Amino acid sequence: MVSMFSRRTDWKLTPNRFTEAVEQARASGKEVLDLTVSNPTRAGIEFDSAAILDSLRNLKSLDYDPQPKGLLSARQAVAEYYRGRGEHVDPEHLVLTTSTSEGYSYVFRLLANPGDEVLVPKPSYPLFDFLAELQDVKLVGYPLLYDHGWQIDWPSLESAVNENTRAVVVVHPNNPTGSYVSAAERERLNELCREHGLAMIVDEVFLDYAHNGSRRKSFVANHAALTFTLSGVSKISALPQMKLAWIAVGGPASDVGVDAAMQRLEVIADTYLSLNAPVQLAAGTLLEQRKKIQPQLRQRARANLAELDRQLERQKSSARLQLEGGWYAVLRVPATQSDEDLAIALLRDTGTMVHPGHFYDFPRDGYLVISLITPEEDFREGMSRVLQFVGK
Repeated sequence: MVSMFSRRTDWKLTPNRFTEAVEQARASGKEVLDLTVSNPTRAGIEFDSAAILDSLRNLKSLDYDPQPKGLLSARQAVAEYYRGRGEHVDPEHLVLTTSTSEGYSYVFRLLANPGDEVLVPKPSYPLFDFLAELQDVKLVGYPLLYDHGWQIDWPSLESAVNENTRAVVVVHPNNPTGSYVSAAERERLNELCREHGLAMIVDEVFLDYAHNGSRRKSFVANHAALTFTLSGVSKISALPQMKLAWIAVGGPASDVGVDAAMQRLEVIADTYLSLNAPVQLAAGTLLEQRKKIQPQLRQRARANLAELDRQLERQKSSARLQLEGGWYAVLRVPATQSDEDLAIALLRDTGTMVHPGHFYDFPRDGYLVISLITPEEDFREGMSRVLQFVGK
């Protein structure tokens, strides 16, 4: 029988074993300590609710002003955010989107014909596969190697480039490894893109969350190669429900550079006009919230990281991998079974939920991923259970 649905949606739609185990545990009424918390609005963080809600009450919201790149006032608010970081972004080189996922969709459509290839780091987001399939783009992975820190596997990346390659995705810092792109890696990425006529797509949603408190350099001012930098208030201000993100376009101004890219992106954005007026008009206030939210999240991550290290000192079976930023930590554990089997056993026997490494395309078993924005008491108790179980 011929399917009435497209091949691009021919996914396995049944829950995986881990998801089934989570559903069963919750349905049973059993208490589950969730060490995978990714929703900051449910992580016990204090928000200025009055300021956030008041910012959405604007009479201008009653006027329909369709601007493909987004309202100028909102783009100026984004530019002001970067100015506060000591970086310059031209508001005319910004395209607002509802999410970084939509931003990926726009850029994939801009750069790639059906079947063209985009290089993506592994380990990294499990989301990339779905975004690429929906845009008829083929993903080709390039490894990040771990040796006292993470670095790009350059021979693998360079050998993956062929005539069908259109772009290289960089996650800065990576999720879940927490590794930033070094200055030397940035220079070499630019050389690779120039040599092969590739664009760079840089995901910076966790950019502001360096664990040592330093301000890491964004790619928004990268002019050595055509660069699309994606970010938004989902992580910057911990407001994922407000649906405000953007694409910043940088690089040479040429017929294959910023000017040409902006012309085409504007047509793509004009086709959808997905952003709503209230959120755009509130952009300045929503971005300003980062000054209250980020210190809380950084303190939470540092406290949980310190607690994890204290607990790891008392046993020898596991270790955490080095990380520089972001909201997650990677735990290296004995590979006595698959990561999925271990995560299910932890859930069943200790009532603690962690993510198996294969969710993030770790190349082998022996990795668990935990969230550092988990409320501190839950994190302390959950990690105690995990390490005792693994230690056995």
